[in-house]
Amino acid sequence: MRKFNKLIVACDGESASGKSTAAKLISRKYKLLLINSGLLYRYASKILIKQKPKDQIHFLKKTFKKVRYNYISKQNLHSEEISNHVAILAKNKNIRKIINQFQKKIIKKNKKICVEGRDIASKILSKNPKYDIAFYFKCSLKVASYRRWIDINRTAPLRVVKRSLQKRTMIDKKRKHSPLKKVKNAILIQTDRLSKRQVLSKMSNHIENLN
Repeated sequence: MRKFNKLIVACDGESASGKSTAAKLISRKYKLLLINSGLLYRYASKILIKQKPKDQIHFLKKTFKKVRYNYISKQNLHSEEISNHVAILAKNKNIRKIINQFQKKIIKKNKKICVEGRDIASKILSKNPKYDIAFYFKCSLKVASYRRWIDINRTAPLRVVKRSLQKRTMIDKKRKHSPLKKVKNAILIQTDRLSKRQVLSKMSNHIENLN
């Protein structure tokens, strides 16, 4: 296995496509700092639902100035209520700006990092700094729905989860600001056809062959 002094990995994909698991595996293998941008949006949704501030933008600006990523990553942020809320929240240009700035502060301090989300290669790591390698994750709706159903401990009917995922992906792809898309040089990983070990192996092979 190669040792890298600098390695910036972008992982994009649809909801419950397996990108979070893959990002964790590759980060562990290459000792990369892992940032899950989806968790940032989910955390924003959770505190907005709970606090119900009159001025959401001002509230989130103050919150993200003080909060630490480690704290966010330990929160329980997977519920149908948050999933439905975050799909709408993520379309807001001003909220995206707050979260993007939060991510970029962390990214600029780390030369070995993996960032996963929906606009990482196309927006967050498109330049200054730019990713060294980008992956795009896809999964069939049937398998993705089952994965998410397990994630939320079967607290909602599977058919409801399936409908919610389908809606979320459509919103992500059609939103005006930073839509979900595969950049030209991103490597496609179809996770419903691969085991975790095969996903890690495929990603590792491409990383090992970087110039």
